[in-house]
Amino acid sequence: MEENRLSNGRKVRVRFAPSPTGPLHIGGVRTALYNYLFARRNGGDFVFRIEDTDTNRFVPGAEEYIIEAFRWLGIRFDEGVSFGGNFGPYRQSERRDIYKKYVQILLDNGKAYIAFDTPEQLEAKRAQIPNFQYDATTRTGMTNSLTLSKEEVERRIAAGEQYVVRFKIEPDQNVEVHDLIRGLVVINSSILDDKVLYKSADQLPTYHLANIVDDHLMEISHVIRGEEWLPSAPLHVLLYKAFGWEDTMPEFAHLPLLLKPEGSGKLSKRDGDKLGFPVFPLEWHDPATGEISSGYREKDYLPQAVLNFLALLGWNPGNDQEIMSMEQMIDLFSLEHCSKAGARFNYQKLIWFNHEYILGTPDSEIAKMYMPVLVQHGIDIPLEQAQTIVGMFKSRLNFVSELWDMSKFLFEAPQEYDEKSAKKWWKEGAAGYVSELCDFIESKQTSTLSELEPAIMDWIAGKGYATGKVMNALRVALVGAAVGPNIFQITDFIGKKETLDRARRAIPVMRNVQN
Repeated sequence: MEENRLSNGRKVRVRFAPSPTGPLHIGGVRTALYNYLFARRNGGDFVFRIEDTDTNRFVPGAEEYIIEAFRWLGIRFDEGVSFGGNFGPYRQSERRDIYKKYVQILLDNGKAYIAFDTPEQLEAKRAQIPNFQYDATTRTGMTNSLTLSKEEVERRIAAGEQYVVRFKIEPDQNVEVHDLIRGLVVINSSILDDKVLYKSADQLPTYHLANIVDDHLMEISHVIRGEEWLPSAPLHVLLYKAFGWEDTMPEFAHLPLLLKPEGSGKLSKRDGDKLGFPVFPLEWHDPATGEISSGYREKDYLPQAVLNFLALLGWNPGNDQEIMSMEQMIDLFSLEHCSKAGARFNYQKLIWFNHEYILGTPDSEIAKMYMPVLVQHGIDIPLEQAQTIVGMFKSRLNFVSELWDMSKFLFEAPQEYDEKSAKKWWKEGAAGYVSELCDFIESKQTSTLSELEPAIMDWIAGKGYATGKVMNALRVALVGAAVGPNIFQITDFIGKKETLDRARRAIPVMRNVQN
C-alpha cells in the first residue's frame, strides 16, 4: 500500500471539484475515478467540491446532474456538497468572505495588486503589443495600484469603479512542479502572466485563488487532475509560496488526455455525435437550446463496465487483467503505473466490456433490468420467466435492451418470414416433413417438447430425413428466421399448442416458397 500520510503526517485527502457549467464529461468521470481509487487504496478521504465562481458560465441543473451521475456510477464521496463534512461550505459561491480574507493577505504582503484596466484598454494593448500579457514588463504601463497613488486607488474604489486583483509574479524564477506522473517539471516564471485572482464585479475569486485556498483549508494532500491543468501548476505553486504554505502544498499528478478514437486530439462531444457513442455519463438536456445529448445510462451501459473501461485509459494495473471489480482496482491502483501519453478512447472496446459484465451478472439481475422493457411492450410475465429468457440469450447480448428484438418472437408469432432463411431451409419436401413432424408431436402425451427430444431425433432418423433440414425448417416457422437459441428452449417457452399452430400456419408458405 502507498503511504497514506505525507511526510508531515497529514492524512491522504483528495478532491473532485467540477464546475456546474454543463454536463459532466467522461474525462471528468475518469479523473474522479482515479481520485476515488487513490483515496480508497490509501485509506484516505474523497471530497466533493463545487467550483462555481464563474457566474457567467453557470448552467441551471448542472450540479444536480453531476451528483446524479456519480450516484449512478457508484462512486461514493466521503464529504462535500450534499454529503456534509467538517470543512464546509463545499460550494465556492458560499465562501466569499473566506476568499476576501486571503485576497487581503496577498495585497497587504505585496504579493498582489489592484488593477482598474477596462476591457477596452486591455484590448487596445493587445492590438498594440503582439502576444501581449499582463506581467512584469507591461504592468508598469497599466492602470493599477503599482502605478497609481494610494489615494487615487482608494478614491476609485470608493467611487464604485470596478477592479480586479492580480497576482504579482516575479520574473525569471524557475518554478519547480513535482508531478507524481510526469516527474520534475520546471517552468520559468517569465512566461506566466499576472493572473486575475479576484473580481470586484461579482465579489468572487477566480478559479486560481479559490482552488488554492480551498485545497489548503480542506487539507487536500494530493491534487489529481487532467493534463489540461498542468500549465496552471506553476502558478499554484507560486501562490502556495506567497501564502507561506510550502509545508502543506499537495502533491500534484496530472493525468493523460483522453484522445479521439482515431488517436489524434482531445476527445470531444463532436466525436461522440459523429461516431454514435456518448461522452456524458447520463443523458443531458441543455436548458438553453433544448438539445438532448445521449448518456451511457440511457444507452444501456452497466456502470461497472464504464468504470472498468475508464480505469484502463491511462493506468496499467501491472498485469494483463482487464475485467476487474472495484475492489480489485482499488487494491491494484497506483499513480506510478499511470501513463504520461494520451489514451485513445476505443468505444468499441467499451461495448466488449459491457458484454463481459452482462455475462458476469446473475440472470436474475438482468431479468430485473429487462422487466420494464417487457412492460413497455405490454408483456406481463413473472420474473422467473424473464429470467428464463435471459438464460436463453445472455451470451449474445452487448446490451440488455437488445433482449426484446432477440426474444420478441417468444410472444409474437411471425407474420412474415426472412426470405434468405426461407429459401435456404424451405426447399422441396420441407412442407411435408414439417407436417409429418407436427402430427408426430401431437400424437404424444407431453406438454414440453424437450421431453420428446430423443423420440423426435429417433423419428427423424427412422424417416431417413436430415436432422438439420427438419429442425431448421421448423425453426424458421417458429421464429421467422433461422436464428435463436436451442429450438427445444423455444418450444418449451411458447408451449406445445403454440408450436404446432405456428408450424402449421407456415406450411402453406413453405409450399409457395418451394414453387
